[in-house]
Amino acid sequence: MCGQREDAEDVAQDTLLKAFQSFEQLREPEHVRSWIFRIARNACLMKRRKSVFAPDRELSLDDFLPALTREGGQMKIQIADWSKLPDQGMLETEMSGVLHDAIGTLPETYKSVMLMRDVEELSTQETAQVLDLSEDVVKTRLHRARLAIRKKLDEYLAKGKQETVARAQ
Repeated sequence: MCGQREDAEDVAQDTLLKAFQSFEQLREPEHVRSWIFRIARNACLMKRRKSVFAPDRELSLDDFLPALTREGGQMKIQIADWSKLPDQGMLETEMSGVLHDAIGTLPETYKSVMLMRDVEELSTQETAQVLDLSEDVVKTRLHRARLAIRKKLDEYLAKGKQETVARAQ
C-alpha cells in the first residue's frame, strides 16, 4: 500500500509503536490482527499525504552492494540462483512487474481490498473490519479488482502476441 519498501518499513515501525502505545484502547482482543492492520493502513495513508513533495523513489546504496550472509562465522557473498534459465527468470520478473503496475493503477478502494485479501491473506471478515466495510462490499470490490487486473494482464499479453505475430510475418 505504501508503494516503496522503505516507506513500508517506516510504517511498520510506526504501527508497532502506535499499537503498543494504544493497546489499552483495544476493545475486542480477538480482533487484534484487524486492529493492527487498520493502524498500518492509516499510517500508510498519512505517510503518503505527508510525502507529496518527496521524490518518487530514493536510491539506497544497499541495493548496489553484494548480499553477504554469516554462516559458520564466515562472510559469504550470495550468488544468483542459476537453477532457472535466464529467459524464465526474466519473463517471471517482467510479469511480476506488470502485475505490480496493474495493481498500482487500481483505484484506492479496490487496491486496499485486493492487497489485504490476496497479498496479506486476511479473511473477508478481517478485511471488512480493517476497512470499516460490510463483508458484501469487500467481496464486490475484490471481485471488481480481480477483473480489472485480469483485463490489464489480458491487454498486456495480447499486445505481446500481436508483436510476435507481426515479427514472424
